[in-house]
Amino acid sequence: MPRRAYAKRKAQPDAQYQSLAVAKLINLIMESGKKMLAERIVYDMMAEIEKEKKMAPMEVLDTAIANIGPRFIVRPRRVGGASYMVPREVTPHHRLFLAMRWLVDAARERSNKEYKTFSAKLKAEVLDGYDKKGAAFDKKMQSEKLAEANKVFAHFNW
Repeated sequence: MPRRAYAKRKAQPDAQYQSLAVAKLINLIMESGKKMLAERIVYDMMAEIEKEKKMAPMEVLDTAIANIGPRFIVRPRRVGGASYMVPREVTPHHRLFLAMRWLVDAARERSNKEYKTFSAKLKAEVLDGYDKKGAAFDKKMQSEKLAEANKVFAHFNW
């Protein structure tokens, strides 16, 4: 814990959609400081979603993130000589981060044979999240199932 309070930078919304979620998604996709490439990937994905679904892409992305974001996760807690997996409620900020990270990781794991570009992989994963299926949604369900199974250790959450 720092002795002095530090100023946490506020994320700026992206240029095209004026959304913090899109800006955070761009930053998660970015590798080696290539932000323009990450922006192009995300904006191409949003355009493809708009063409395919005939809906506002922000609505689809927000619904997918809400469907993928976990409500509970487990954290190890050492009590006595044993470690217990203690379920904890996820804060909204961390929920957004986990949903986006799982979305990007699941898109990276998709096969290159089926999809030609990363924006196509990302679009497929977002649409799967919108429909409550796909690898990112499975990760959420697995996390919540683990939290439910370890509910008996919830009293160690202090």
